[in-house]
Amino acid sequence: MFVIETTKIALIGIIVEQPESVLKTNELLHQYAPYIVGRMGIPYRNRGISIISITLDAPEHVISSLSGKLGQIPGIRVKSMLAKTK
Repeated sequence: MFVIETTKIALIGIIVEQPESVLKTNELLHQYAPYIVGRMGIPYRNRGISIISITLDAPEHVISSLSGKLGQIPGIRVKSMLAKTK
């Protein structure tokens, strides 16, 4: 018997304040690639930061896990939100 897991649509916003954190961030995002629907990165050179937005279609525990792991990387600020489902 197969169990179909319910997924949610989520948006994770990431602000990279320390350039040396980018490699670890990208490695982590690569691990979650099967759940990533889209990704947009904006280098904001005038402020010395990068802004990354990630759209996911994943089970809630996967979204939470990724968000939590990103938040543990020094020099990274993370916020996530889930779309309301019907």
